[in-house]
Amino acid sequence: MAKGAYATVGPTALAGMRLAFAAAVLWLLVRPRLRGVTPAQWRSAIALGLVFAGMNLAYFRAIDHLPIGVAATLELLGPLVLSIALSRRLEHVVIALLMLVGVLLLAAPGGALSTTGILLGCTAAVCRAGYVLLSRRVGQLFPDWTGLALALAFGACLLTPIAAITSGDHVVAHPAALGTGLLVALLSSLIPYALDMTVLRHIDTRAFGVLLALSPAVAAGIGFALLHEELTTRQLCAMALVVLAGAWSAHRATRRKEPATAQPAPGRREEASPEPRTR
Repeated sequence: MAKGAYATVGPTALAGMRLAFAAAVLWLLVRPRLRGVTPAQWRSAIALGLVFAGMNLAYFRAIDHLPIGVAATLELLGPLVLSIALSRRLEHVVIALLMLVGVLLLAAPGGALSTTGILLGCTAAVCRAGYVLLSRRVGQLFPDWTGLALALAFGACLLTPIAAITSGDHVVAHPAALGTGLLVALLSSLIPYALDMTVLRHIDTRAFGVLLALSPAVAAGIGFALLHEELTTRQLCAMALVVLAGAWSAHRATRRKEPATAQPAPGRREEASPEPRTR
């Protein structure tokens, strides 16, 4: 949806609207109380907001120069490298490397890619790795959605003025783009960020970073179906590697989390619970 509106308002304007609308909607839903926020919570929320601003701007400008599948792949290099860096078992490294092979294949479709697009995609990758770490941190520090609301608000305060200065006249000339910006904010910021923070409260950053690598396959498929961005055989093979590794990671994580059935110790008999005493 965002890329389809680039002809009228441009990527910077949509990135600014994305954060601004997401922050406004979540603030109205959560209505955070600022009085009880600790300095540590403020620092984490502000850092996440800075990452939000950089990640949104870099990625939305990257897909102006690259196919969505390639841009999403470059952005996911950050979490993948983070997954490998945090791995402590050979199995984790193998899964991450398998995904990394798929990502690199997907990022090299055979034709010449825009240097600007590649640099923007790599910038988004660095921000994405920071997002994984900080989103988990904010989710642990805040028991509710206050941290996410503060982070989105801070990111919007940084990015929206830039978007207004550079692209405000385009939005005024095409007010219908505000509706697109609202939908993009809900579908690509508010709902995904809330789901990410929920997931990161239950799994580690390594597993999350590996599973995030499923998104380039989805992005490439969307680009092909809706934006007529053709896929090559190399890209299809790369997506197959990514999906296979992601499914393997999810399966192994599920098996490790299955609780073992408690068995009574040999030679001991379970005691019956006493009958409740009646008055």
